[in-house]
Amino acid sequence: MDTERFINIRRQLHQIPEPGFEEFKTQQFILDFISGLPQERLNIQTWKTGVLVRVAGLNPRKTIGYRTDMDGLPIFEETSCDFASVHNGYMHACGHDLHMSIAIGLLDYFVKHPVDDHLLFIFQPAEEGPGGALPLMQCKEFQTVKPDMMLALHIAPEYPVGTVAVKKGLLFANTSELFIDLKGKGGHAAYPHLSNDMVIAASHLVTQLQSIVSRNIDPLDSAVLTVGKITGGTKQNIIAETARLEGTIRTLSSASMVKVKSRIEALVKGIEASFECEAAIDYGANYYQVFNDEELTDEFISFLKTEKPAEFYHCREAMTGEDFGYFLKDIPGFMFWLGVDCDFGLHHSRIEPKEEAIPVALRTLSAYIEWKATSQ
Repeated sequence: MDTERFINIRRQLHQIPEPGFEEFKTQQFILDFISGLPQERLNIQTWKTGVLVRVAGLNPRKTIGYRTDMDGLPIFEETSCDFASVHNGYMHACGHDLHMSIAIGLLDYFVKHPVDDHLLFIFQPAEEGPGGALPLMQCKEFQTVKPDMMLALHIAPEYPVGTVAVKKGLLFANTSELFIDLKGKGGHAAYPHLSNDMVIAASHLVTQLQSIVSRNIDPLDSAVLTVGKITGGTKQNIIAETARLEGTIRTLSSASMVKVKSRIEALVKGIEASFECEAAIDYGANYYQVFNDEELTDEFISFLKTEKPAEFYHCREAMTGEDFGYFLKDIPGFMFWLGVDCDFGLHHSRIEPKEEAIPVALRTLSAYIEWKATSQ
């Protein structure tokens, strides 16, 4: 397999990060690549800015699905790459460029080396938001080629190149965005008694929100509630009429997610009463937990230990979110971490994953899929 070719493809994709459901250049790049492949065994469909490609098997008994995400993040790139983003203010800071190049490499390999079972390659938009997995799964294009099992990977800066990390059961948390808007009454800073200050209200609310995890969630469970952004007011001598809190919720159990949201709503009602203001809550994009099928994950781990295409690490669950969880809720399968050995983490403006991980992923997945789609 010409892995250098797919490293170069990663670099080209790295230059054109796009927002969710606006991956027009990315989709065209993928379609252009596919058009250069032998077409006899291919069934190609598009959905919004996504692409679904089925490679017909020689003697099919099942369909194995492989999913990659496509979108970039609204981050100004600060890497040393000479192939940096040409889309100012957007960056592939979560590895989706590597994810796509790996999927393209696997597609190229299996078009030229067909296996018994059907293979479905899913290029999914909007993983970073508002969430492309669930609506894609509901579309007729997906339903006509729905796979029997699903695979995916995610880069991991904390693991060295040459390693794969996975675990059975819960891998990623349930996640939800959080937006709270407060509206009171603005006025002159010299006359606070004639206004309802939303900077004060927001400050009180942030403090109260931090009590939810420490006092309402079972300490043997896990949850995170982070307010990452606060905006309010217009000038230092004007009492703020509005304020906005933006954050995220992450829980290891769906029951805890319900509990956290219930407590948020109760506290916000209290703020409305205390500060005589109006409030609105928006949970934005919600992602279901990534739960790896135990039997298939066990089988994959055994394959890694026996065939040794990469070094196997056993990982713990993480509070990261991934809408691949919706696929695994409906279809058995698993996601694993791919080591890329980088000092900076996911969503950082200076993340530079080591490209030597691409051939590791191609070697591991081509061998596993070949084994799974022929002998199983």
